[in-house]
Amino acid sequence: MDLGIAGRRAAVAAASAGLGLGAARALAAEGARVAICGRDRERLDGAVAGLGEGAVAIAADLSDPAGAAAFVEEAGERLGGPVDILVPNAGGPPPGTFASTDLDGYRAALELNCLSTVAMCQAAVPAMRERGWGRVVAITSLGARQPIGHLIASSTARAAVTGFLKVLATEVAADGVTVNSAQPGTHHTARVAALSGSLDELASAIPAGRLGDPDDFGAVVAFLCSEQAGFVTGVGLHIDGGAHAGLQ
Repeated sequence: MDLGIAGRRAAVAAASAGLGLGAARALAAEGARVAICGRDRERLDGAVAGLGEGAVAIAADLSDPAGAAAFVEEAGERLGGPVDILVPNAGGPPPGTFASTDLDGYRAALELNCLSTVAMCQAAVPAMRERGWGRVVAITSLGARQPIGHLIASSTARAAVTGFLKVLATEVAADGVTVNSAQPGTHHTARVAALSGSLDELASAIPAGRLGDPDDFGAVVAFLCSEQAGFVTGVGLHIDGGAHAGLQ
């Protein structure tokens, strides 16, 4: 299926590895011109080399909303015009419980996983509205939908950004801009490996019987950015192998 996004300019945040890189690969495979960001220059350069000709690597610190906005602005400059597709994303906060997480921990999580997305949208969405076409697909977490043990700050920030995205979607839908979030469950990434003692044990708790694959996840993100998904907005799509236990 041709997703109709060849030549579109896409900014994918925190895409030097993991789910962000999976999304960037899927968009590049569809012919989009992709800019990615990260903090580790060596890993960033390695990632962009695999995205094909015209891909751009930008060093950025997403823990600062100003840095997140600057990434979008530089992406537009280096891709030759305002971005058409924005994939907000950021690394996860440190693990913690109610008893072990202080207020500064919540502040840091909100800066990284909520306010960075707000800042990126503020930098990208006005131009999308002017042109009458745009796609925002934020990578959040299943923690926005149901509790994940020992990740209280992350779940709090993800829930906050989900509310922001839902309201934004209603405000810009008539302008041809869709706003959705992809909510990953447990995928085979370096962060999951670092937080878990046993990947096999994690996989056994997923109805599908396996961990998610970042490239499969990226393909879903790319579809939400497509022409065919132009009537899909305000959606938080859980991509989790059946792990979500609720009815909605």
